Amino acid sequence: MTGHRLEVADVFRAHKEQFLQRWGYALSDPQRRVLRDIGLCRTAALGTHLERCDRCSYETVAYDSCRNRHCPKCQSSARDRWLLKQAASLLPVPYVHAVFTVPEQLAPLGLRNQKLFYSMLFRAASETLLKIAADPRHLGARIGILAVLHTWSQNLQFHPHLHCLIPAGGLASDNSRWIATKRHGFFLPVRTLSRMFRGKLLSFLKRSYRRGELCFAGKLAALSAPHAFYSLIGSLRRKEWVVYSKPPFGGPEHVLKYLARYTHRVAISNGRLISLENGLVRFRWRDSRHNNRSSTMSLEATEFIRRFMLHVLPAGFVKIRHFGLLANRNRRRALALCRVHLHASATTVLATLLGEQQRYALNRSCPQCRCGTLHVLAHYFADRSAATNAPPHCAAVDSS
Repeated sequence: MTGHRLEVADVFRAHKEQFLQRWGYALSDPQRRVLRDIGLCRTAALGTHLERCDRCSYETVAYDSCRNRHCPKCQSSARDRWLLKQAASLLPVPYVHAVFTVPEQLAPLGLRNQKLFYSMLFRAASETLLKIAADPRHLGARIGILAVLHTWSQNLQFHPHLHCLIPAGGLASDNSRWIATKRHGFFLPVRTLSRMFRGKLLSFLKRSYRRGELCFAGKLAALSAPHAFYSLIGSLRRKEWVVYSKPPFGGPEHVLKYLARYTHRVAISNGRLISLENGLVRFRWRDSRHNNRSSTMSLEATEFIRRFMLHVLPAGFVKIRHFGLLANRNRRRALALCRVHLHASATTVLATLLGEQQRYALNRSCPQCRCGTLHVLAHYFADRSAATNAPPHCAAVDSS
């Protein structure tokens, strides 16, 4: 019998009160919900449900999930459901992964103005990609973009950036043909992307400053003065910003793996945790400043929770967005036209993407017969008095 594997929830449960004593005054309502939900996820406090296989009648009782989008345990099932929907939108062409980052000098301002700053980030990156791709000197086509917001570095510090997944090509302006990328190494020129992105984001920041939309509370108070703000903007304009684009890779059969890696990731996965001892959390991380060297880091539990909370998104904020050909308002028509020019059907692409094992994984396959699907038959009331032990009425159900 294997022992319990350390989870983020264990850290939350063990040090929640200590953390609240230190940082409770600064928590937003969404952050409090995350602290509560992750600590209770898949415990008796949230209730249980009975699942049965539709082939072999295998039954099991499982604790209910918190379904919070920041929970490391809940995101795997949410990701699988989302991927199944996205598979029908993929095209039989190579894809490009581009990343847009901002200088660390902007991090404090972004953290204080999250909803506004993140929206600027999406707009600046998408407009940059769409405009440069439409330029005949580069691609001369209308492209589609799937963009995902990440706000963390490997050591859990605040580091907002966008991951963009883009078909390596697009529709001609008159919709007459599919134009494949002309570049063997990179999709679009990185330096051009970087400088246009820099210009757009700084322009959006200046506009928000003139409108009085930016918050400069706390340590940012001095930045509210015009000379200080515009001095920061000027210094950032003189820097080269980090935007990189990987060479086109594979086709749609590889894209789901990329999507799974980036779309529903949270600040840190349970798999990176090593130990929780004497109030210290040890976890694995990659040091990007030293060639992504693998190492371990130790943080006090309260500091670990504080850093995790930095990455709780504002309530209702959409962190996965589509632009261009993939924008919701015209996606179906645009994709149908792309497939006509690429001589491929949605059914063909979907069949290529989803093998039998992937179908089972996305549909809650039965662990016993491996050919049936688990379905929920009944829900049981939550036992608020117990947060870690199964309710008594579950004990009689054979889950072996």
